Amino acid sequence: MPQLHERTLHVWQGKVQARVKIAGAGAPVMFFPGLAGLFWDDFLDRLSQQYTVYALEYPGTDSASQQSIYQIDTVWDFVLVCDEILDALGLHSLPLIGHSFGGMLACELAAHFPPRVSKLVLMAPCGLWREDAPVTVGNWLGLPVEDIPQVLFSNLQAEPVRRFLATPADPQAAGLARAQFLWALGCTAKFVWPVPDKGLKHRIHRVQAPTLVIWGQQDTLIPPVYAGEFVSRIPGARMELVPDAGHTPQMEQVEQVSALVLHFMAGTA
Repeated sequence: MPQLHERTLHVWQGKVQARVKIAGAGAPVMFFPGLAGLFWDDFLDRLSQQYTVYALEYPGTDSASQQSIYQIDTVWDFVLVCDEILDALGLHSLPLIGHSFGGMLACELAAHFPPRVSKLVLMAPCGLWREDAPVTVGNWLGLPVEDIPQVLFSNLQAEPVRRFLATPADPQAAGLARAQFLWALGCTAKFVWPVPDKGLKHRIHRVQAPTLVIWGQQDTLIPPVYAGEFVSRIPGARMELVPDAGHTPQMEQVEQVSALVLHFMAGTA
């Protein structure tokens, strides 16, 4: 595993604290995580072997910055906060990779600030709406906590998934970990409540970066039909459906997804 280090940034007139984990060498890549916040996994390890990976811990999702979540009112403010974070890191035209909620943020950034993004990888992003396949926050926050993994993952036995779901042996630590997991889900749900459609469909045509859309074929949280929806709305976008994977294909099929992303980033696929 490449050596990790962190940077803590203060943006949004100093009211928002954001932490970024950084690892690797080479050209920079920014990663926006999914609904449960940042978990440094094998996919990011593989990415950091060829790139310098900047992975955002969403404001409010770590114990040191919980109050920051109250300083961001809307998803559009969150997009601007992310823009300020990139400025604070000195990152300008670079690839963005986003998963789920992070895919929506990455797509919004690419639509709002096209020169900011050189390439775009969207893994099961939210942000659009189909009447025949509705997606609401209730699809995940309305479930008992023990059932949430079953909608986030299809392959619960994949080793990266097992590490993500592992809980401390100490009961008190396990309770704190569960509370932190639910808090992180609540922090991201704030910006997609009650449905994730916040008007991205009106802006998505502005995306200019070459775009790869990746979706797990067994995704029950955001159905794979949305892959075609994103591809049809982003000029020149291409789609890859990953078998034996649910909403988090980069964990469930890490080898295949890592290869797809690295080939796309290198311009060889």
